[in-house]
Amino acid sequence: METMTVERTIDAPIDEVFAWLTTTTNYTRSPLVLRCRLTRHGEAAPYGVGAVRSHLWLIGWLRERITHYDPPYATEYVVDRSLPPSRHELGRMTFTEADGGTLVNWTTRAEMRAPLIGAFLTRHLVRPMITRSFHSILDAAHTALAPRPRAEPGKPTAPAPTSGDGHR
Repeated sequence: METMTVERTIDAPIDEVFAWLTTTTNYTRSPLVLRCRLTRHGEAAPYGVGAVRSHLWLIGWLRERITHYDPPYATEYVVDRSLPPSRHELGRMTFTEADGGTLVNWTTRAEMRAPLIGAFLTRHLVRPMITRSFHSILDAAHTALAPRPRAEPGKPTAPAPTSGDGHR
């Protein structure tokens, strides 16, 4: 079993970051995620405890079930089914207010189910693919939520980049 953790500070308030990252249909803003659906609503909130999510990522298909939901501080899930087949013990996102935004810590504990070579494949193939996917989703969240600089009244905006030959 391999533990994989990714962290990122997102320049937005904790409640907005929590809402964006627990609404997994937003994950399709990452180029590594093809489709996400909420297939069953949770008990107290759509993505709360008991919710079931179906994801198709470039790394495979996952059906996840939410096991813990504490807005805006934490959510946990387990992967009930996947292709390629895997064993999954834990998926957790924690959210902490940080200077300038929200620190997100995303941890999963899993391994590929393959006799004799599962641990090797997990460490050398699956781990890099999962952490890259998590980074890509956190980058998409940052892009979606980070404040945009606004031009001050009366000041020109930056010129468009040129093509190198002096033409725009």
